Amino acid sequence: MTEAYSNGFLITVDTTHLPEFELNPPYKHFFSYQITIKNLSNQPGQLVSRFWEIIDGVGSKETVKGLGVVGQQPVIESGNSFTYTSGCPLVSSIGKMSGHYVFLNLEDQSTFKVEIPAFELIPAYHLN
Repeated sequence: MTEAYSNGFLITVDTTHLPEFELNPPYKHFFSYQITIKNLSNQPGQLVSRFWEIIDGVGSKETVKGLGVVGQQPVIESGNSFTYTSGCPLVSSIGKMSGHYVFLNLEDQSTFKVEIPAFELIPAYHLN
């Protein structure tokens, strides 16, 4: 598990390698990741967009950006959290992801970034 605090939000990431997941070439490995975003600030925020940098073990770098997460732009009230699960295909068996979310402060309509901590995508068999 990876955790980091950024701009009033605690981001927690858990990853799982899914070897049974069938992929189209050139991808050979699939990882799921579950992210919990907890609002520790005293103001509600709406997650409006995301930016990811994905690096695999062969040095390929990919950036992904878009609106919201998993088709949603959740409003996270103070003290509440939002959890979602998504996935990432890789050519190699190891990789790394990092990035940020852009949030809208619902009280003053300003935007701010919440950093997503870098986390590794590594099957358990590589850890032994």
